[in-house]
Amino acid sequence: MKEYTTEFIRNIALISHGSGGKTMLAEAFLHSTGATTRLGKIDDGSTTSDFEDEEIRRKLSLSTSVIPVEYKDYKINVLDTPGYTDFIGEVISALRVADGAFILVDSVAGLEVGTEIAWSYCDTFKLPRFLVINKMDRDNADFKKALASVQEFSPIRLIPVQLPWGERGSFKGVIDLLSMKAYAGEGKTAEEIPAELGPAAEEARTKLIEAAAEGEDALLEKYLDSGKLTDEELMRGLKAVIHSETYIPVFVAAGAHEIGVLPLLGAAINLVPSPSEKEVVAQGKAGEEKLHASDSGPLAIYVWKTTADPFVGRLTYFRIYSGSLQGDSRIWNQAKGAEERMAGLSLMRGKETTPVKVIHSGDIAIVAKLSATSTGDTLSDKAHPLTLPVPKYPNALYRVAIKPKTQADAAKISPTLTRLCEEDMTLSWFQEHATGQTILQGMGDQHIDVAIRRAEGKLQVGLMTAEPKVPYREGITKKADAMYRHKKQSGGSGQFGEVWLRIEPCPEKEFDFTDELVGMNLSKSYLPAIEKGISATLQTGVVAGFPLSNVRVIVYDGKEHPVDSKPVAFEIAGREAFKLAVRDAGPVLFEPIMNVRIVVPDSNMGDVMGDLNSRRGRVQGTESERGRTVVVAQVPQVEMLRYTTQLRSITGGRGVFTMEFDRYEIIPNHLAQGIIAAHQKEQEKNKENE
Repeated sequence: MKEYTTEFIRNIALISHGSGGKTMLAEAFLHSTGATTRLGKIDDGSTTSDFEDEEIRRKLSLSTSVIPVEYKDYKINVLDTPGYTDFIGEVISALRVADGAFILVDSVAGLEVGTEIAWSYCDTFKLPRFLVINKMDRDNADFKKALASVQEFSPIRLIPVQLPWGERGSFKGVIDLLSMKAYAGEGKTAEEIPAELGPAAEEARTKLIEAAAEGEDALLEKYLDSGKLTDEELMRGLKAVIHSETYIPVFVAAGAHEIGVLPLLGAAINLVPSPSEKEVVAQGKAGEEKLHASDSGPLAIYVWKTTADPFVGRLTYFRIYSGSLQGDSRIWNQAKGAEERMAGLSLMRGKETTPVKVIHSGDIAIVAKLSATSTGDTLSDKAHPLTLPVPKYPNALYRVAIKPKTQADAAKISPTLTRLCEEDMTLSWFQEHATGQTILQGMGDQHIDVAIRRAEGKLQVGLMTAEPKVPYREGITKKADAMYRHKKQSGGSGQFGEVWLRIEPCPEKEFDFTDELVGMNLSKSYLPAIEKGISATLQTGVVAGFPLSNVRVIVYDGKEHPVDSKPVAFEIAGREAFKLAVRDAGPVLFEPIMNVRIVVPDSNMGDVMGDLNSRRGRVQGTESERGRTVVVAQVPQVEMLRYTTQLRSITGGRGVFTMEFDRYEIIPNHLAQGIIAAHQKEQEKNKENE
């Protein structure tokens, strides 16, 4: 691959719902431009994009692939993203480093939910969009219907730049409204527009000129005066309205059969902004700095993806926003406070790497074996440190408990989960103190499943998943007194300790330990041992095995023996007296209550509200925003464990929600009894196994 400078680079993300044809379009780009000798196929696992074992097994994209395409002395970095909603983090990372997005819409299905979600992130990044009505050769393909489904959803106006030359089985190419020529097949040679399509093409061309005239005041004046624009003016005006997101140009293709492919690449060169046309804002020592893609600018490199390769080690994908990079450079990671050696710079096409000596501003490349750098970091000169903004990723809402498959795997769980979460910004993990479980959070069941398989395949660590336990808490509702005498005689010195204590609710503190000892019955020197015994019990609970909190303990009497009393005796006596007191203090279980914000299409609101009521949810309010309803509710966490999957089922995948902890609340008695009974059963089972 030859060297390309900034003005000859384009960065484009392919986005759509699953099975929208992204991978096959990228494959067609490569084959049509001569980069590959045969067109790969998803079914036989031979595509350039989907090269991971898990992608080949599932026959779908799970991560973003970089596919550089060389055409007419330009390099177009095509970012082939996953369409399945669970992997939205990969889409966000790709859009973060793209300068434009090709949105693929199936000519039969029209606009689908995955496309809607990806579209909203294009809004976030303010990316110019290019709509591609794909798979025009399918049975029942309908260009107008597919276009209407998108226009109904989009607040931005759509303007066809191409019309289909036939449809379904007779789809043979595209009518290009810019050149007013017809292009059959992949689009290498131009020919005259068929006579029967001439009037429709003329009408569409007029609308295209009207749209382009809105790009500049001077163009609009000329068009109003003469009714005409030159080809150069048309292109200039069209670029302006696309870059300002006033219009979205519409193209047609059948990627899997390589129809309309080269005109799409031509549009990428002519209409997608070059890296030098975009400005980014970085944080420097003196505040904000505006950066432009120029080899002579201060070095600013954004790391948008990291992966583990079993043979090479860690691969770091980056884009240069300013400055250029030579092989073997030493550059600074401001976030980690570490210097990194950029040895072995390469360009990546699928899984194939091409070593290069220099990377120019605006380009996307990889480097192997960086020690400290992870996704979202900025690399720059140590003398001129810069930090580029990191996009906001959605909160992970699907949880599983993780267990090692073998004893050898147990020691590797923590570094393995940390590594997985460094690679994927929508994965996170933590230790749940209340249940003793290791919790892995992701976007859905498929997301978690892929992460577990990745741990096994790439990191050689066996992990199993289980249903996560809800972190309930125990508490008391009234005062209670108890005493316990611990007496043990087994030859030689024995053990003796007697403790009298009172407990009461203490809302202002997790645990308060004090005494009201009077006289000489019990020495205060044994109080630390009594507190130690009670503290240990607080962690394991008394009635259901969950931590107990918000309790005050007052030791007011006791007895000791001049020979047999020792700290361990009072530790046991304090623990057992505390347990007895808790059972008389109106023990209750508390459950976590979550604040939930659900966004669903208006048509699904009734079903969602009914489902929330069945989950003991309390709706706090609703509001409408552009055909969608926002429901704000408070719901017990136990009812939300698998809500990601259930909400998708209710809304056909169009519902999304966020959730955060609000408070603890007493569980209804009939539900608490079931939890307590399950705990007792588990304890009995453990005793039998001992």
